[in-house]
Amino acid sequence: MPTPPTPPRSLCLLRLSALGDVTHVVPLVRTLQRAWPDAALTWVIGGGEYKLLEGLPGVEFIVYDKRSGLPGMLKLRRALRGRTFDALLQMQVALRANVLSAFVPATRRIGYDESRSKDLHGYFVNERIPDRPGIHVLDAMGSFCEPLGIVQDEVAWHLPVPHAAHDWARAQWPDDGTPTLVISPCSSHVLRNWRADRHAALADHAVSRGWRVVLCGGRSALERATADEILATMRSPALDLVGRDTLKQLPALLARADLVVTPDSGPMHIANAMGTKVLGLHAASNPKRSGPYSDKRYCVDRYDDAAQRFLGKPAEALRWGTKIEHPGVMDLVTVDDAIAAFERLLADRRAGRV
Repeated sequence: MPTPPTPPRSLCLLRLSALGDVTHVVPLVRTLQRAWPDAALTWVIGGGEYKLLEGLPGVEFIVYDKRSGLPGMLKLRRALRGRTFDALLQMQVALRANVLSAFVPATRRIGYDESRSKDLHGYFVNERIPDRPGIHVLDAMGSFCEPLGIVQDEVAWHLPVPHAAHDWARAQWPDDGTPTLVISPCSSHVLRNWRADRHAALADHAVSRGWRVVLCGGRSALERATADEILATMRSPALDLVGRDTLKQLPALLARADLVVTPDSGPMHIANAMGTKVLGLHAASNPKRSGPYSDKRYCVDRYDDAAQRFLGKPAEALRWGTKIEHPGVMDLVTVDDAIAAFERLLADRRAGRV
């Protein structure tokens, strides 16, 4: 039998953003905690992402303000003075995160394989995860434990959602047996977003099938304007919760939905982590790489069409992870596509497959 790996005393994870990506890291935290319950875990994280994950058991968070530049990096070094981690898991390849990692004292510095490296990532690490093209982002992040001698063979989230957040979510609409479609229409990457009138057409179809429709989103001007256009275009009423929830309430809200409609976004992955089915709208990104991890049956996948239309080659010929964020790419996702995905869910509900 192979010799069990020596338990580390302390590990530091560096992943600043974004909401979907830090959600993907949580199963790795659970894997590390199962393997080494006595190891001290520290996570260097962005401020907004911390608001989502604050209270994750057994994790010390150090918040780095991405606007703080070098002074923030020096502040991190002062916070870690006198400490040396057995290993740093450097899980972000952007230049800012790479430079920030140099201020984290660690014996082993584990980073991405060469195919995923960029922005001088290789200069800041001394070990790499296995190179496995064609895997989901969550599985790539999960493989950061492999150089330490363990394998992530179970995926579990258990996001830290307080009871008060669930109470708030339960108060937003009655438990009257009406199935609920939650639409989260905006990604932080605007070229991944679907047209508001198409969301409205899908929402009206859901209402015609006896569903309740709820809109959710953040407080940005784009999210407010998009929601207003959806509401103005719909023939049926919808519950407008855009800008009314917090990042702690969002998972509880998505958990109450029977289906969440969204482009490739943080709410997609949060909903999936909470066990809710997702109708993902994909053309700019590949759902096999960044779709809802647990169940992609209800995704619309126009990624190959986008590859051929905008890049002149099939998706299988692209480098894994290629984004096709071109103006008009999401127009490849039609209303009929989304309605067909919605109807697949209804058929599976009737057959007891959901």
